[in-house]
Amino acid sequence: MGVQVNESTAAGTITLRRLRWLTTRRRLPHWIRGDGHRFEPMFASPLLVIALATTADLLTPHLMFNRLLGVAPALAAAMWPVAGTLAIGLLALLDAIALAYAEHALGQTPGVFTFLAIAAVTLAAAYASWVRQYRERVLAEVRTVADTAQQALRPPLPKHLGAVDVEVLYQAAAAHARIGGDFYEVRSTPHGVRMIIGDVRGKGLSAVEAASVMLSSFREHVRDVPDLPYLAARLETSMGEHCKEVPGDDVLELFITVVLVEIPIGEPIARLVNCGHPAPLLLHEGGVREVESSAPSPPINMAALLGDRYQVDTVPFTVGDRLLLYTDGISESRDFTGTFYPLTQRVRRWASAEPRQLLDHLHRDVLAYVSGTRDDDLAALIADRIDLGDRGPRRRP
Repeated sequence: MGVQVNESTAAGTITLRRLRWLTTRRRLPHWIRGDGHRFEPMFASPLLVIALATTADLLTPHLMFNRLLGVAPALAAAMWPVAGTLAIGLLALLDAIALAYAEHALGQTPGVFTFLAIAAVTLAAAYASWVRQYRERVLAEVRTVADTAQQALRPPLPKHLGAVDVEVLYQAAAAHARIGGDFYEVRSTPHGVRMIIGDVRGKGLSAVEAASVMLSSFREHVRDVPDLPYLAARLETSMGEHCKEVPGDDVLELFITVVLVEIPIGEPIARLVNCGHPAPLLLHEGGVREVESSAPSPPINMAALLGDRYQVDTVPFTVGDRLLLYTDGISESRDFTGTFYPLTQRVRRWASAEPRQLLDHLHRDVLAYVSGTRDDDLAALIADRIDLGDRGPRRRP
């Protein structure tokens, strides 16, 4: 009996030493760690399972805790590469053999069955690890494509365009999505700073494609057209041509709401054309008001049905004033009672904050307000009229 205890103790000591050696970061080869992946503490959980199962089996050999060693490779499949999973499985199998030898059960049926079970679980875990890594590679490729599309569809906007500073906020509806149907753009032109924000009806790739058409048309015509109604008409024409080239009945129901803004050079005003979009907010001397359109203008791709008259509204826009443009992903967010997000009232809280801080406050507040999963993209853009002679932190009179 004394010999058995000594052999068990020796087996346990050898196993624990092996575990300490393996969990040392410097001794983990790249084929176990996985190329390009930092070794996190949770990666050691399969080794911890082996250590705990070994200790429990040594203390209570009649309970056969060695059968739990198969959990280690199964757990490794969720985080280790294939070679690392096989190494964990091999370590668990050798540990099971050492425990069986120490307990004089090496040739007994339960011990053999345990060996076979660990080997089978290890092979299954290695396959599961391969499938997981394959899917991770595919997902990484998809995200790379999405990032590229994001850069093409929504490149970083310049912070300063003459007497106008710009800050933006964007988040796609899907948790890990990079792109969606909301879009915006700002350009400096001979007529002043011109900007657009819009929302494509629908979701998915068709919405992204329509947003791409809108932005391409805006960028092509924004510098040359004489006024905003003409620019809206060019957007309508571009979308009509796009719909003719896209097969299917979905294009018949496709429309895009947009707001076009022009801030002329040297004039303390802003001109707006609102094509069915939520009304922008004008922040002036700590107050906030909606800039409602005096007459309706048709959403893009609806001119054939509603007419092609685009109404221009002019509002005072002096140094210190700001325009907040946004999509309905913000204004139509609902809480658990179904109540829409009170955008105007909430923005008044941060009316004196800097534009970047205002958008950050708004973003956090909307996410906290929404009940359940958000199902729409959200985008916001602030145009801040500044004094060119003072670009410091306190620009406002």
